[in-house]
Amino acid sequence: MAKPNAFIKISGDLIDHIDVLKWIKDVCTTHSVVVCVGGGTQINATFEERGIALSKHGVLGRELSTFNDRQMARDILEENQARIQDLLDEHAISARVIIPVLDIGGVLCHVNGDTMAQTAYIGYDILYIATYIDRVGKKEKEFAHLPKVHIIGFEK
Repeated sequence: MAKPNAFIKISGDLIDHIDVLKWIKDVCTTHSVVVCVGGGTQINATFEERGIALSKHGVLGRELSTFNDRQMARDILEENQARIQDLLDEHAISARVIIPVLDIGGVLCHVNGDTMAQTAYIGYDILYIATYIDRVGKKEKEFAHLPKVHIIGFEK
């Protein structure tokens, strides 16, 4: 019988957090896992370094006006994706890693990682939002209407 599936959204800030890796490994013992990694902090830092104005965040995520900005943000997310995939491999953790970018008809559509979790909601048995402990309360309010979503907090 196939394992139930789990969707885990982690903040890009948590990529190198050893407790997060251990926790993902535990989830993988009972579930087939897909990890969606964000990167808002890294995207903001890169845009600021290059003098690019930070775009507004709409209800669905970062609104980027040019293809170059969307591509740059996707590149950062793909770097995070490669980093977490390498760490998972190093720790013998079997999970697939995705980023919260949709290619819809050749248009890159960045969505907030939390929105990506909502998009995945119907298809997954359980969903986790991994974040820093000080953000748990806010996330619990955001996802209160979705009973399969569990918020997991980690110390900085």
